[in-house]
Amino acid sequence: MRNSPLKVIAATLGIFIGVVVVFLMLGRASLRGGEGGGPALFGARVAIVELEGMILEVDDLVRELKGHRDNPGVKAVVLRVNSPGGVVGPTQELHQALMRVREAGKPVVASLGSVAASGGYYAAVAADRIYANPGTLTGSIGVIMQMANVENLFKKVGVDYIVVKAGQYKDIGSFSRPMTSDERRVVQSLLDNVHGQFIDAVAQGRKMDRAEVQTFADGRVFSGVQAKDLRMVDALGSLEDAVNEAAKLAGLALPPAVVRPTKRFSLFDLIRSQIGLQLGLPMTPSLPSFRTLLYLMD
Repeated sequence: MRNSPLKVIAATLGIFIGVVVVFLMLGRASLRGGEGGGPALFGARVAIVELEGMILEVDDLVRELKGHRDNPGVKAVVLRVNSPGGVVGPTQELHQALMRVREAGKPVVASLGSVAASGGYYAAVAADRIYANPGTLTGSIGVIMQMANVENLFKKVGVDYIVVKAGQYKDIGSFSRPMTSDERRVVQSLLDNVHGQFIDAVAQGRKMDRAEVQTFADGRVFSGVQAKDLRMVDALGSLEDAVNEAAKLAGLALPPAVVRPTKRFSLFDLIRSQIGLQLGLPMTPSLPSFRTLLYLMD
């Protein structure tokens, strides 16, 4: 029996799609190295990992770094930073993931883009080298917690906010009443402790005395030129300069082959770009949370 033209077309189309899928999978494996650590198909490369926007969760970035760490074809990693900061815990997880890449014998170079402030800078100090543009906004070594007090508003509209608690400080930071002096002392102690962790990370990463770091760890923002003068960064340069530096540290020829970051589709980012909202701008206010501790530019 002869096959109908429709069956022949369908079979041919199926074979074509299958071939395309195979090539896409092979291409992705060669570019990303595979999260299981499979060998790259096209030799030694420098991988670029992007830290973009607010640091709220870093699971994907940590997974991506682990893939590059385990991939024998990736010889060095460049962290491209465009971030004003974010939540403390995830920032420290990212810092630790970058340190593990270095411990695996692979150089890490940070490239600071438009903004690499607070948590963005915290992540960068895990690198062997830091590059910044002359006009990059960086630094902001500090910690901030912002809380609202709407007690008078509640009284105006006739709302009585009742709290039942077990534990003296369980409702610390409540928006229904002013903070007591004792509560302020507790919160200040918390912020000072986390600020100290930030200072320690900078001192260790930049190989500086802690006392020297404290002279500029007061929340100020610096330009790339100012940061270089303070030894917060190693050199002024672009992403390309950072990639070449990573290749040199790994002993690769210039220009190196590069593993580009995989772009992830985000419906939220698409909507945000359409309506003109930009969370990643400098001087961004903190998120409306009463209990979330953030590294933010203030």
